[in-house]
Amino acid sequence: MSSYTRYCFALDLKDDPVRIAEYEKHHENVWPEVREGFARAGIIDVQLYRTGTRLFMILDTEEGFSFEKKKEIDDADPVIRKWEALMSSYQQPLPWAPPGERWISMKPIFKLNK
Repeated sequence: MSSYTRYCFALDLKDDPVRIAEYEKHHENVWPEVREGFARAGIIDVQLYRTGTRLFMILDTEEGFSFEKKKEIDDADPVIRKWEALMSSYQQPLPWAPPGERWISMKPIFKLNK
């Protein structure tokens, strides 16, 4: 992979084992339109990790990526909006999240190889 920028985010899932299993099942077959939206926005890779109810998301992005462009792409696509609404039904904001925000950016504090 050439030069990229990595962003890391966190949020919580609702504390319901059945719903958590459903959430994970949805991610076994992410809708094609959602995958295409990532690519159109300049996202090279997306990884999700879970421990308990806490989710971590890693985004690797192309040069020139912007969250504003990603939001425009998402807002213009009814299928992506439907996916986001479905996913948000499983999620809850972190206790320190600003009102209306779900995924909170994580501050990098260590990197072995710079």
